[in-house]
Amino acid sequence: MAVQDPQSHDVLLAEPRGFCAGVDRAIEIVERALVKFGAPIYVRHEIVHNTYVVNDLKAKGAIFIEDLAEVPPGATLVFSAHGVSQAVRQEAQERGFSIFDATCPLVTKVHVEVAKLHKEGYEFIMIGHKGHPEVEGTMGQLSEGIFLVEDVEDVDRAPVTRPDKLAVVTQTTLSVDDAAEILAAVKRRFPLVREPKQQDICYATQNRQDAVKVLAPQVDVVIVVGSPTSSNSNRLRELAERLGTPAHMVDAASDLQPEWFEGRSRVGLTAGASAPDILVQQVIARLREMGAVSVRKMDGVQETIRFPLPMGLGDKSMAEVAASRS
Repeated sequence: MAVQDPQSHDVLLAEPRGFCAGVDRAIEIVERALVKFGAPIYVRHEIVHNTYVVNDLKAKGAIFIEDLAEVPPGATLVFSAHGVSQAVRQEAQERGFSIFDATCPLVTKVHVEVAKLHKEGYEFIMIGHKGHPEVEGTMGQLSEGIFLVEDVEDVDRAPVTRPDKLAVVTQTTLSVDDAAEILAAVKRRFPLVREPKQQDICYATQNRQDAVKVLAPQVDVVIVVGSPTSSNSNRLRELAERLGTPAHMVDAASDLQPEWFEGRSRVGLTAGASAPDILVQQVIARLREMGAVSVRKMDGVQETIRFPLPMGLGDKSMAEVAASRS
């Protein structure tokens, strides 16, 4: 399906797709901090896992770091949407930074639950992906007594010593189906395990996966807009493939490959929760160049959730913030 010899095809847009409330809030925190305090603003880890977003904020004066030693004394520091460990939080305070916490409130909810139940004597199993910053942040709420499981086999190896005082938490961006399978294994081994009152997997992750479950059977190939480091974007691609539909993840429209669409007349398009809509529109434009004759949006859940900003950042008008984005 090369540009010079396009094949006609239709594009079906998943709904919902793209930015969630936690990502919107995190980006706005950095942008408002830049407006209020001026560049540079330091951000520990990528604010969200999207190349376009990170490069855009870099151009405006954000500096992304992993080691707090890279931040000069007295600087303004933002914690990323993924959250941080207690050790990082304490070090940042000791170094005297002006701190704004962009941790997604749904991740913070998990941290609060861990702290509360730890005081009651609980150990924890965390379902998640080793090395992901959200997992490191949640595991780092405690110095001991929290055990990571990545799959069903890990459940049998978890060195739990208090099966009667055991709770389970999960990374918020997991595959809903995978997490349910691992949780079932946890409950088989530890029948008394305490589950969260509401599942930890966030509403946006759930909604985007549910949309792909509706989208994938209707199309011949699925395109997921998202960066390679984005957990929730990877889960969308995996889910489509699990449902039997070829799927590819792209960081930008230029990543689209003509051979993906050869002999396929129906293209499904979605985006991870950290992917901005401008990238989706650029992908649509490229698909039109490659032969798309129609773009249709699925019916789906309308998300209206918004999270409040930290104290000290809510007093600049959105017009000023919008001006900084242009």
